[in-house]
Amino acid sequence: MTRPGPLSGCTLAVTAHRRADDLIASFERRGAKVLHAPTLQITPVSDDHALIEATRRVIANPPDDVIVTTAVGFRGWVEAADTAGLAADLLGTLEQSRLLARGPKARGAIRAAGLVEHWSARSETTAEVVDWLRDQGVVGRKIVVQLHGLSDPALQDALRSAGASVRGLEVYRWGPAPDPAVVERVIGLICTGNVDAVVHTSAPGAQALLDAAALTGHYDALVTALRTGRVLNACVGPVTAQPFGALGLEPLIPDRYRLGALIRIVTDRLTDDNARSIETAFGQLVIRGGAAVLDGVVLPLGPGPRAVLAALVAAGGDVVSRPDLLAVLPGAEDVHAVEVTVNRLRTAVGRPELVRTVVRRGYRLAVEPVALPT
Repeated sequence: MTRPGPLSGCTLAVTAHRRADDLIASFERRGAKVLHAPTLQITPVSDDHALIEATRRVIANPPDDVIVTTAVGFRGWVEAADTAGLAADLLGTLEQSRLLARGPKARGAIRAAGLVEHWSARSETTAEVVDWLRDQGVVGRKIVVQLHGLSDPALQDALRSAGASVRGLEVYRWGPAPDPAVVERVIGLICTGNVDAVVHTSAPGAQALLDAAALTGHYDALVTALRTGRVLNACVGPVTAQPFGALGLEPLIPDRYRLGALIRIVTDRLTDDNARSIETAFGQLVIRGGAAVLDGVVLPLGPGPRAVLAALVAAGGDVVSRPDLLAVLPGAEDVHAVEVTVNRLRTAVGRPELVRTVVRRGYRLAVEPVALPT
């Protein structure tokens, strides 16, 4: 047993692939157990020759405008050009173009390359960049769009219909999950309430979680778990949240669309959420996804003891019958399994008196103060 951080006893699932290590480390420093289940992975374009040839064409036929959609894509483009000995020519060409950033991260990558953006979208969407360009007038202008992993061709078509010449430049694309079995296992844990929060950093990754659930027959259970709030569903920004918004779900989104703000809001929400807690004779008892916390001490629990304890907490100190406890025990067939599980629970908690037997009726939590000897 260890003294917890603010997220001790909590189990979080992270669906991100890129920059996942930073996100996971931050949650783990706060005491959480983190399940890493990347639903997609970023892969370079399969044909580097095509990217270099496209870069040569940009240099030979300089664009009037360049839309930079992602920091990782822009950096990858410059790095590929550098490998081919074209970095100086590419940067010189881009210096003469209007650079339009989809958001702060893309803007940061532009500046890191020694360039200056002409304009940056506040909403961090490519759609806002396209709208801005159309408002400015694009007839006869040559526009290059640095594509991200799941680009929308309709946005390029909107520029073409307004009179622009548009070229897409693909640096990377989204590939399948590195380990689909891990994703399926984590989806199962989300559906059964064994995860306290699931955290997303990209719209393609969020959509891929829903798609994976559909393929494995867990779609309805996953959406229900997210809709009821049994599992906190958190997204880094409104763009990432769009796949859930299309289903009428309302994920938790920080005011600032940054990883640091996402970490803080998830921590605050899980720390403040005492819906599954009760004051007992031995201190506050909080039920988490993979553990319980009693008077500030983390108590790792298996699925059976956790299910029984959650039912007793929900009863608020009232008696819960053996048949009712049997109904919440996964895979149990008779009331003897309830007695065995209660004994395991008492051992794990280290306070046998916390779970009291009520003869011929069932079990209840000790919620009244323990009488001191006179």
